[in-house]
Amino acid sequence: QVQLVESGGGLVQPGGSLRLSCAASRSISRINYMGWYRQAPGKERELVAYQISNGITYYVDSVKVRFTIARDNAKNTVYLQMSSLKPEDTAVYYCSADEYNVKYWGEGTLVTVSS
Repeated sequence: QVQLVESGGGLVQPGGSLRLSCAASRSISRINYMGWYRQAPGKERELVAYQISNGITYYVDSVKVRFTIARDNAKNTVYLQMSSLKPEDTAVYYCSADEYNVKYWGEGTLVTVSS
């Protein structure tokens, strides 16, 4: 089992940047899949990006080039660097880990992009 805690959300103006962090309760070095999802008001939760333990990454088209996912195994933390933020990026962002076919979720952190 692993607990995940997101942080780094907040209010940012369009075009701005934020870095989200996801701190795990134990080592993530053997967790194959770490990802970020988001849920906007009135919409379903969607995958934003994920990284596999071998370094392969995936991004949904709407965030490609603007977002970067990275994991720091030494700190048991996964990051989501977000830049050139748009109002449509407003959502609660969730960290997720898949281990042995069990999916773990954090509580989420709210990102609001507004002027």
